[in-house]
Amino acid sequence: RPAAPKQRWHVYLLRCADDTLYCGCTNDLPRRLAAHARGRVKYTRARLPVAVADVERVADKSAALRREWQWKKLTRAEKLRRISITETQRRLRAARKLAIASACGKLQV
Repeated sequence: RPAAPKQRWHVYLLRCADDTLYCGCTNDLPRRLAAHARGRVKYTRARLPVAVADVERVADKSAALRREWQWKKLTRAEKLRRISITETQRRLRAARKLAIASACGKLQV
């Protein structure tokens, strides 16, 4: 009998339309984000649309719950600072990939 696939857990932070932040964890990120978008989550229902501000993959449910609690203990200012750092790192990675692709001749500008 094949082993059951290991569930992947994620902790995510959403930026709501009223500029509040919502933190949650799930083992099915696409399903959970769809539930938020469809208004099936109480907190975000009245705050649509929502945008993903941060996503972290964690080892298991226990780690997800611990990480979610860590996020929730932060002040709003600290959450925004961490989101800003994450967004900057993503932009830098994208710029590096673009530069590498350009240098390899795989990108025509």
